[in-house]
Amino acid sequence: MAELPEAAEPLLLGHIPPVAIVSAAMAVLLLIMLWKKVPALITAGLDKQIAAIREQLDEARTLRADAERLRADYAARIASAEADAAAMLDHARIEAEAIVARAAETTADVITRREKMAADKITAAEHAAIDDLRHRAVTAAAEAATHLIATRHTPAADQALVDQTIARLVN
Repeated sequence: MAELPEAAEPLLLGHIPPVAIVSAAMAVLLLIMLWKKVPALITAGLDKQIAAIREQLDEARTLRADAERLRADYAARIASAEADAAAMLDHARIEAEAIVARAAETTADVITRREKMAADKITAAEHAAIDDLRHRAVTAAAEAATHLIATRHTPAADQALVDQTIARLVN
């Protein structure tokens, strides 16, 4: 088999090799990017995103502080309800002792009835306070989650997630 002659490399104007043309084009592209301040635009965009994230973190801290304050408030209410219940129970016992002194026969029925009423009131107050606290905590969490999702999941953010996933699959 006969060997083919080696092809000559193409030259621009007969003297300039393609590598020099590509290098010059890259240099011109980089100079245009620097002249149009593309790196500054990218940096400014990143700074805006950082500021938005910081703002969201501050808002989350505020929401957490509000939730903690609500929790402390309801804990104080529960403690107050327990103290009131204890005072009611003490009052019921004192009345029961007075009734015992007056009438020994009816004492057992009166004591049982009053203690049950006090226990029911305590239980009802505790359940109401716990249910109210749960409701407020769920509402605050749902509002915070709704706000964070609404602010963070834009079409651009979704596109960025898709691009990242595709890039991971390709690599």
